[in-house]
Amino acid sequence: MLLKLNNIFKWVQSGGQRIFLLKDINMEVHEGEFISVMGPSGSGKSTLLNVIGMLDNFDEGAYHFLDESVHNLKEKHRARMYKEYIGFVFQSYHLLDDLTVQENLEMPLLYKKYKSSERKAMVADMLDRFNIVGKKDLFPVQLSGGQQQLVGVARALISNPKLILADEPTGNLNSLQSEEIMDLFKQLNNDGVTIIQVTHSEKNASYGSRIINLLDGRRV
Repeated sequence: MLLKLNNIFKWVQSGGQRIFLLKDINMEVHEGEFISVMGPSGSGKSTLLNVIGMLDNFDEGAYHFLDESVHNLKEKHRARMYKEYIGFVFQSYHLLDDLTVQENLEMPLLYKKYKSSERKAMVADMLDRFNIVGKKDLFPVQLSGGQQQLVGVARALISNPKLILADEPTGNLNSLQSEEIMDLFKQLNNDGVTIIQVTHSEKNASYGSRIINLLDGRRV
């Protein structure tokens, strides 16, 4: 078992009332799964992903990741787990504009105390794997949307995460670029990486092994 959510609630207070973002969510994810989270806008998909990715706290319930009780961890320890085991791919790429492709890829490795020579080798390997060697000295603004997203995926992968979380990873891409990214995810999943993606697209969801549907913060 990679992770388990038990009776997770998350809410915000508004005008003396609780507005629920997540209501009583239970789910188990096993290593090697490829899960698609679907539902209308505002159904809690991104919130769920952020809770799983330890970027968001929750108000009630229990979350276990690799047998650690995430809900009991201190912030620092949680951040360390996130950096150690989780790779995030965002719809808006989240690349750092003032860093080159090469430097963007190196960022996650700086947290992990790799030697400079190891970092260079790992970055070179990723550039090669994603066919972006020729782009290594360019800045994000000089790349197309598809290329930026490839760099985003490469950056999520470079430190060999156990889990990839992808929030609408093809939302800004044309159909050809979308297919490239999804084929890449499929390949990674075949190699044993666990993937949870949030998507509106039936086609993207079909790449996964199962679908979790959300409505108004609940599983349906």
